[in-house]
Amino acid sequence: MNISTNNIHIDTQKAPEFIDITDKVREFVAESGINNGIAVIYSMHTTCAIRINENEPLLLEDMADLLSRISPRESDYRHNDFSIRTVNMNADECPNGHAHCQHLTLGTSESIPIVDGILKMGRWQSIFLVELDMPRPRDVIVQIIGK
Repeated sequence: MNISTNNIHIDTQKAPEFIDITDKVREFVAESGINNGIAVIYSMHTTCAIRINENEPLLLEDMADLLSRISPRESDYRHNDFSIRTVNMNADECPNGHAHCQHLTLGTSESIPIVDGILKMGRWQSIFLVELDMPRPRDVIVQIIGK
């Protein structure tokens, strides 16, 4: 069993933002030398998701609209009330309850089989880092496990 661990660092530009990281993950798989196994793509953040979907501009707009309807930025969130919130506070804390709630519907990671050295993805599938909060530095771990 072999394991290869890599990091993708991205400075996001807006929210929501769908950033296609498929080519970088494929590059890591090729460099790993692993022929059969699995690639795990994992966001290290609670307001930035990893999802697989189609990279089609109008669909990306539709998905952004859906996220806004699920948890609108303008809604009231107890997480955003800094007069009562006392847990996990930072000096630069921002009101981002909407992003946490959107993340809950998307998730933190994806796992993709590797067969004969190739990610087994459907024709239209792409791997996205989905920024839900605001522009900021993000890190994604790509761990490739197999033989």
